[in-house]
Amino acid sequence: MLTIAICVSMLVNRRNTGVFINTNRKLPIYSVDTQEKKVAITFDVSLGNDNMDEILDTLDKYDIKATFFLVGEWTDSHSDEVKELYKRGHEIGNHSDKHPDMTKLSKDEIIEDININDAKIRNLIGTSTKLFRCPSGSYNNSVIQTVENAGWYCIQWDADSIDWKDQGMELEYNRIMKNVKPGSILLFHTTAKYTPQNLPRIIENLKKEGYKFVKVGDLIYKTNYHIDYSGRQIQN
Repeated sequence: MLTIAICVSMLVNRRNTGVFINTNRKLPIYSVDTQEKKVAITFDVSLGNDNMDEILDTLDKYDIKATFFLVGEWTDSHSDEVKELYKRGHEIGNHSDKHPDMTKLSKDEIIEDININDAKIRNLIGTSTKLFRCPSGSYNNSVIQTVENAGWYCIQWDADSIDWKDQGMELEYNRIMKNVKPGSILLFHTTAKYTPQNLPRIIENLKKEGYKFVKVGDLIYKTNYHIDYSGRQIQN
């Protein structure tokens, strides 16, 4: 029986978007419980080859507003791009200042890192961030509690292209399409090779299926909610 218990506990993985067995575990928002066919496109933005211009042009073409989670080190050298994102009506989230593994930081270090990036973004666009995404999706109870207590909504995803691995256009496309459902949060990266090519057909095909695209801040519930064992945010 002990062996079975150990195996069960090992199934709880911080990168898993499926069922979480440990119901006492604090979770970020992976998706939202809604009957409306609406989803949120998100991009993690850090240093590397950047496809930002092409991605923004595609979003403009389809009149879609997305959510961009910015790393502070990228913000330092891309102030004009940050302003342009905000000018075009996209939502800006906080993705930490230096992209550390938050589970290895103290609570004070977590808050300091997030606040540094928030100040950088606020100085450029005049408003603070309200959404936070853990670097590499790495979190534990302490991280989630610290982030929430500091006033941010902690956002994960349930449809992951895994585009940062550059494994192929079809593979990344299918990863998104097979996992999308009403209330999904889609994950892409602005540095990924195939995302600029995949984005138009993902948008077009989801539109054909009746989906609408909203910013994360317009998808999630702000008050009176709970998060179930799968990371799905449900209104009480």
